[in-house]
Amino acid sequence: MAIKRVKPLRKVVLVDVNARVVQAWRAAFADTPEIEILKGSILDQHVDAWVSPTNSGGDMNGGVDAVVKRHLGAGIQLRVKQAIGARFGGSMPVGSAVCVPSGATNPKFLISTPTMVESAENVSQTLNVALACAAAFQAIHMQNALEADSIGSVALVGMGAATGRVPARVCANLMWTGYTLFNDYYFEDYDDLRQTLREQLGDIESRPEEERVRIKPPTSPRSRS
Repeated sequence: MAIKRVKPLRKVVLVDVNARVVQAWRAAFADTPEIEILKGSILDQHVDAWVSPTNSGGDMNGGVDAVVKRHLGAGIQLRVKQAIGARFGGSMPVGSAVCVPSGATNPKFLISTPTMVESAENVSQTLNVALACAAAFQAIHMQNALEADSIGSVALVGMGAATGRVPARVCANLMWTGYTLFNDYYFEDYDDLRQTLREQLGDIESRPEEERVRIKPPTSPRSRS
């Protein structure tokens, strides 16, 4: 396993139309003042990349995905699906992401990361939000490794809080978990990302709902079986 430190992004915006999600973010991210938290539409955010929660196939037919597709045009779904096909054989695991050119000047990139396998799944009893949020930052760092500083700012919505039926407070805390690790580090492999989060979040169902979990990056390589 290889883990690298990265330069933090200059701007991270959390934006959602759901007031409960916004309120929960403000509590969960109270000690991370560099985060900008807004009530509103992601379409109004002038940043280098938008993050859109999706399903494993990249079918942009509901939720934020559908809003983004209407705004950017049908070609964005084609680019997302092509990237999923090339990278993941057509089905992107939860805890991974693709970053594609948007075809617009704002944003320059769209990051698609699945919170669920099929559309409209209930993921309220899963770690999917943390996995998806972490994967989004992983995709940013991978893009910046290919093209230095191509993504310096990003906007994210409340992952899984609508069609995924994740409670606002749980969504906020799991997104904080993903942000606090992957704002500073990235793994070279999505499999290692998923393994690290699952190892350290495996008992999350027994923790109080309001508890946040900070992930510690492994300090030594793991052997693969």
